[in-house]
Amino acid sequence: QVQLQESGPGLVKPSQTLSLTCTVSGGSITTESHYWNWIRQSPGKGLEWMGAITGTGSIYYGPSLKSRTSISRDTAKNQFTLQLSSVTPEDTAVYYCARSEVLYYGNYDGYDWGQGTQVTVSS
Repeated sequence: QVQLQESGPGLVKPSQTLSLTCTVSGGSITTESHYWNWIRQSPGKGLEWMGAITGTGSIYYGPSLKSRTSISRDTAKNQFTLQLSSVTPEDTAVYYCARSEVLYYGNYDGYDWGQGTQVTVSS
């Protein structure tokens, strides 16, 4: 049973870069058939897919945040990371990491989720 755990600061100042790490256990992030995703949910809004990195290291980004998002991985630690630059209060959200077997195409059926971590952008 794969387990995912997000970690990172809960408070980030405007204009700074938000950095989160997802630690994976019970599965390898280098498994070719898997996608390792970052997803967020802002207050009062639905889930927003931010991007994913595959088991082979290919990276995909969602269109709305692409210019500010960077996803990478550390295979030795079995972790993948999210960086979101130039944050504003509108980036306040619960951030989730998740595993899937297909690239995001509009729903989250079959995803394995971390518990999520609250990030607040405020001075």
